[in-house]
Amino acid sequence: MITTFIRRALATPLRQILALPLHYRLLSTAPPPSQPHFFKSQTPSEKQFQTWVDHLKPGFTPSDVNNALNSQTDADLAYDIFRWTATQRGYTHDSSTYLTMIQLAVAGRRHRHAEALLEEVLAGACPVTLSLYNSLIRFCCSHRCLFNRVFDVYKKMMKEQTLDCKPNLETYAMLFNALLKKFNRLNVSYVYLNAVRSLTKQMKALGVVPDTYVLNMIIKAYAKCLQVDEAVRVFREMGLYGCEPNAYSYGYLFKGCCEKGRVWQGFGFFKEMREKGLVPSSGAYMVLVCSLALERKFEDAVEVLRDMLGNALKPDLLTYKTLLEEMCRDGQGVDALELLEEFRKTDVSMGEKTYRTLLDTLHFVDR
Repeated sequence: MITTFIRRALATPLRQILALPLHYRLLSTAPPPSQPHFFKSQTPSEKQFQTWVDHLKPGFTPSDVNNALNSQTDADLAYDIFRWTATQRGYTHDSSTYLTMIQLAVAGRRHRHAEALLEEVLAGACPVTLSLYNSLIRFCCSHRCLFNRVFDVYKKMMKEQTLDCKPNLETYAMLFNALLKKFNRLNVSYVYLNAVRSLTKQMKALGVVPDTYVLNMIIKAYAKCLQVDEAVRVFREMGLYGCEPNAYSYGYLFKGCCEKGRVWQGFGFFKEMREKGLVPSSGAYMVLVCSLALERKFEDAVEVLRDMLGNALKPDLLTYKTLLEEMCRDGQGVDALELLEEFRKTDVSMGEKTYRTLLDTLHFVDR
């Protein structure tokens, strides 16, 4: 009988169902059997994140967060932990946790994370230390698009009230290096030379003692802009800071002299450095050889070229060609040919193609 009522209830409209007795309605509207609930499984990263979150007990400190961050091999996971801890009540990141997270982001090539952290620090997210400032400058220097931010960080350093956060020698070394990367064209170099001058004055005003590396970059900046007198002045001041000129100091100097047209002065610096046993770079050698050849100082040019070969450095085709062509124009074609044969025996890297090219040039000039 109950079955008959159920069949009638399923076949009748809702109004008729409601009109049935209560115990019949309960039978006709029984809920469907419950479906099993499946829990979503966690990924390994989520499990690892949850594990570290569980390790950080309530009342954790920046030191605890630092330990958690340094224990991560995945920069993304470390960033998630860094962000989660910042949302917890009663906790605030300090300079050490920001420094650790920036270093992890840079090492893991998570540059967007590092840029976000940079903006937060500049906005005053935490008290900043010298090591954190230098870390931000180092990150900005490694990306061309962040060149302007380098000096935003530097300006913020200069505004610090405590001397512990003022720029140090490492800071200025990175700044000068970033500026010199812009010295690719002469007209552009003059623009950035003013920044080099300004940084040099500020460095001295803060009492930061430069080393040979920093002074060499200043010399290079002046030499590239053909400000030879300024470059020589900085070169002469190296002894005042207890610095000894090295091969780069002399190389930048006599290259600048040659490009300025003061070849004889540049040759003098070359002889001075050779007396000290210092060997210039291949580029510096070749600039000096070409400059002496164009000034008709052939004996000196040949002497420098032989010295270059004696130090196992290889001249390029342009250097050989400039010297030999200028000798031919001066009526010394026979001597040029003898030199070519000498260099062919001395320079084992001179191929047959280079030799033929130089030989054809000599014949062409002698006619």
